[in-house]
Amino acid sequence: MRPAELLELLREFYRDKSALRQRHAAGAKLIGQYDFNNTYQYIINREDLQLSWVRDAIVDLGGTPEDAPEPQLQPQGTKAEAQTSVLREDREQAQAFVERWRDRVERTTNARVKNMLRVVLGETLEARRFFDQALAGLTDLLGRRADGAGTAGTVIPTRWVGTNP
Repeated sequence: MRPAELLELLREFYRDKSALRQRHAAGAKLIGQYDFNNTYQYIINREDLQLSWVRDAIVDLGGTPEDAPEPQLQPQGTKAEAQTSVLREDREQAQAFVERWRDRVERTTNARVKNMLRVVLGETLEARRFFDQALAGLTDLLGRRADGAGTAGTVIPTRWVGTNP
């Protein structure tokens, strides 16, 4: 694989993964259940790290990555129905991302890039598993609490609230 081909593959992968990350950021604003929202924050944090790896590889090859804009999600129905819809769509999109990229990653001849992209695909499958578990109603997605411990209420839709100094 020539450097120009590798660069284009990385740029396309970055755009696609960036769109998935932005979709998750938009979805997190609609997921009020505390444990599910915490899981979204974890997934988004991992995706930020994954994107930094791919971004560095693009820059090393002399390219510039393109970030996707955050979509505006407007699921219909009650809050519970909307949450289920967002989780289901995120699960399907994570699976589609892996299916779209698995063969292309395996055909990559640069071992360093191939291994990096394999890790991203593996972590995307982990995110899909989290969405499956949330859809099944499991709340111990990131670990188990002590018996009887829990968090009441819901999460607000913005990640940062406060005033500028």
